[in-house]
Amino acid sequence: MYFLFLCKLNLNRGLIMSSTLILTIFLVYSTLLFLVGYLTSKKANNDSFFVGNRQSPWYLVAYGMIGASLSGVTFISIPGSVGADGFSYMVIVFGYFFGYLTIIKVLLPVYYKLNVTSIYSYFEQRFGKNAYKSGASYFLLSRTIGAAFRMYLVIAILQAFVFDSYGVPFWLTSILFIALILLYTFKAGIKTIVWTDTLQTTFMLASLFLTLYLIMNKLQLNLNDLTNQVLASDYSKTFILDWQHPKFFLKQFISGMFISIVMTGMDQDMMQKNLTCRNLKDSQKNMFWMSVSLIPINFIFLFLGATLFIFAANVGVPIPPKADHIFPTIAFEYLPPLAGITFMIGLIAAAYSSADSAMTALTTSFSVDILGLNNKANKTDNQKVTTRKLVHFGVAITLLFIIVLFSFINKDSVINELFTIAGYTYGPILGLFSFGLLTKYTIKNQLVIPVVIAAPLVSFLLDHFSTQLFFGYKFGFELLLINGLLTFVGLFLIKKGKIE
Repeated sequence: MYFLFLCKLNLNRGLIMSSTLILTIFLVYSTLLFLVGYLTSKKANNDSFFVGNRQSPWYLVAYGMIGASLSGVTFISIPGSVGADGFSYMVIVFGYFFGYLTIIKVLLPVYYKLNVTSIYSYFEQRFGKNAYKSGASYFLLSRTIGAAFRMYLVIAILQAFVFDSYGVPFWLTSILFIALILLYTFKAGIKTIVWTDTLQTTFMLASLFLTLYLIMNKLQLNLNDLTNQVLASDYSKTFILDWQHPKFFLKQFISGMFISIVMTGMDQDMMQKNLTCRNLKDSQKNMFWMSVSLIPINFIFLFLGATLFIFAANVGVPIPPKADHIFPTIAFEYLPPLAGITFMIGLIAAAYSSADSAMTALTTSFSVDILGLNNKANKTDNQKVTTRKLVHFGVAITLLFIIVLFSFINKDSVINELFTIAGYTYGPILGLFSFGLLTKYTIKNQLVIPVVIAAPLVSFLLDHFSTQLFFGYKFGFELLLINGLLTFVGLFLIKKGKIE
């Protein structure tokens, strides 16, 4: 089982954190979320679930979106990636910022002008039903896999540290986790999540800073001394200049920019929170301040990663075979008890933050985009609410199935897997949005589906044979751009005239 080796804690080196204590933390935190869910779900309807009645304060959304953007993957995988990749991820973060500016200036005005519930309804107004269904379907596929990856990462740790000791099987732990999220988001959806995200961001950041403090205290270093050690080490290397390297800095930057545009600006999960703001101006302020905040926060996560590896070298900690394991290993085995408690709180907060919004976004997209729930004039409001609840339950079952399936798959760096999948599934979405916003052409609607299927297939072949075709060059996250470009070219080839 993933992370199972972490249960073999060393009695002479640190705390064996009791499974009962971890379970108590989990249940207390869950109770807090249920309390928020209860307070925010009064008089809730489908409009509350989908867009929070468009009454969310922008600063609340901005703060909560920090936690949603980071997720459990960032919490564990990014510090672990420093061992092999140094601070090269920071170049992607710089790209994120410029991508967010594009979202602020280009995409948000479109969404608010059209007054959309699902952002993919733009495709129907711009191109037609096939483009609309294709874009929404790729989102549903990508977000389902991505959300299941993130949930699996956290459930596996809960399993190893808590539920294995009680003899509870992994599938039952997964059911418990999914059921808790389902219950507190069931009635008010995004209206609840806007508020629970503030809790999750707070606990995640508190865990980050407290862990750094405990490591400095253990090493008897002040912040200045630790900073000097990090900057003097190979871990702080940020810019990779080898153009053939998968993490060549220029393609990292460009990829980061487009990853943020696609995985935030063209993603129903992230945009659904923005659409709860009262107006366009508030939504733009929310996005700007969130994007500014993510630069130093991601740097601190990388700084923590370097600190963990330096700590391991100084104390004699064996480096785990999987990079994602180093943070929990040191937190539980080699630091004071508070570190283990802090790690679990931060991890649980990160897990809830990404899982609840993903379930809500998937429910919204399937209800609005696939079932056309908002257009069902023959259904009463109560019938629409019932349909949405059934979809929400169905989404939970689907995620549960995929999470259990992942338990049989062993993955090294989850964040790299997520970006690889995103390159294939978000590429057609990028191509559709780009063609719609940058050109005035209409297209032959019946030919859209072949185009959005062919583009990822060709991208896969180019990636697989890249070293033979491009003089040793290896694709990284920029595969997303290739996929989007192929979709754009395909749409250009099936154009049929200009918008009047």
